[in-house]
Amino acid sequence: MQELLFYLKLGWEHIVSTDALDHQLFILALVAAYTLKDLKKLLILVTAFTIGHSATLALSVFDVLRIPSDWVEFLIPCTIAITALFNLLKKDTLNHLSVNYSVALLFGFIHGMGFANSVRIMLAEDQSMAVGLLGFNIGLELGQIVLVAIILFITEILTHFLNVPKRFLVLGLSFLALLFALKMAFERIPF
Repeated sequence: MQELLFYLKLGWEHIVSTDALDHQLFILALVAAYTLKDLKKLLILVTAFTIGHSATLALSVFDVLRIPSDWVEFLIPCTIAITALFNLLKKDTLNHLSVNYSVALLFGFIHGMGFANSVRIMLAEDQSMAVGLLGFNIGLELGQIVLVAIILFITEILTHFLNVPKRFLVLGLSFLALLFALKMAFERIPF
């Protein structure tokens, strides 16, 4: 149990730390178009992302799948940029849920490879990789859920109490995420 809690804490820290800006920006871009009324649709999207990164994380840690980390680190901000662009270009992103679900799943695969490099090193000497993976994934998901809740809470306050138009908020948050993502991508070009 202590080992599970250790990895749970590591997973939590991996998503809420200041070093996790790329993952936080992806969640921001993913959540920006949704409100509390769309919680069910949003949970489907977050679940798709979770399935993607959990599967890839396991495959990478068990050395079934290995992609050079410089490419993964470059692709992660590209996923943020694409998600943000999708929000900027579509008038109603909620009506494209099946596309969003597929994209979230695919982007989850990419983000999982980013997590894998960290987790593979931590678990290299550990006998119970399954416990480590489970704990890390649970911690990661708890952090992700808290991040989603914070973003929804803030956007609800802005749109309902301060009367910021939802489309303006989606555009602003997506543009902000896009700018940071492009900066990160240019800094991480692997060639």
